[in-house]
Amino acid sequence: MSTAERVVIYTMNHCPYCLKAKQLLKQRGVPYSEVLVAEEDDAQWDALFERSGMRTMPQIFNGDQLIGGYTQLAEHDEKDQLKSLLAST
Repeated sequence: MSTAERVVIYTMNHCPYCLKAKQLLKQRGVPYSEVLVAEEDDAQWDALFERSGMRTMPQIFNGDQLIGGYTQLAEHDEKDQLKSLLAST
């Protein structure tokens, strides 16, 4: 798995927390892939909910592991500036 495929962030249009999460990943040099989820795509929302248990955006994964949303990403960043994500990519 390449580094860009390791961290995946699911986002939606007009989502300020999605933008903040992407900015934080970029600032820390963490490569990521982005998947834009349409508000009206019920199948994609259902699949994400089954995977994460979350109904909010963004949803951020490191491989198969759920990091969470922006708040969890920021908490992770406070601990190690996302170095652990870089080490696992």
